[in-house]
Amino acid sequence: MSISPASADALRALVLGFAFAGLLASGFEWAMSRRLSFRILRGGDAAALACVPVLVFTAPFIIIRNLVRAKPGRWPFGVVFTATIVAGFWSLLCGRLVLEGLVRLLGA
Repeated sequence: MSISPASADALRALVLGFAFAGLLASGFEWAMSRRLSFRILRGGDAAALACVPVLVFTAPFIIIRNLVRAKPGRWPFGVVFTATIVAGFWSLLCGRLVLEGLVRLLGA
């Protein structure tokens, strides 16, 4: 059984997207000494605006982290399923963007 090149690229982008999101979120938490969440946007100041690019790339990590840390039975199955699908597609797109950026940066 073999995997097609398109499927391998999609899997590579998905994994890279989640890894990059986790790396960025961990780096933010280390540098700022606070947990990264979507609540950072509630400030409405320049710092909140500056965090938007970080949140765009770390959103899959934040979504899955919130799902894993929730008490069992807190959210219905449909919400968990939808959040997982959204985080997966978001990670796939971010991973694809990171891969394209690396290819252009390295000139390969």
